[in-house]
Amino acid sequence: MKKIDLNKLENIEIDGVDTKDYPDFCDAFIVSASYSDRDLNDAELDELNEDSDFVYDQVIKHLF
Repeated sequence: MKKIDLNKLENIEIDGVDTKDYPDFCDAFIVSASYSDRDLNDAELDELNEDSDFVYDQVIKHLF
């Protein structure tokens, strides 16, 4: 699978955010995102969600 350039991701949608889990948000995940004018498929989303630092950054952006 081709490496995803995180800087080209758009329309990132987050789910699983539980504010009682602050500051970890360990159950949060990315449910959808666009990349180069197309939606990521399930395999690409799985790969993206493996990067817990990126997911956490997106959760913080989503909340604040």
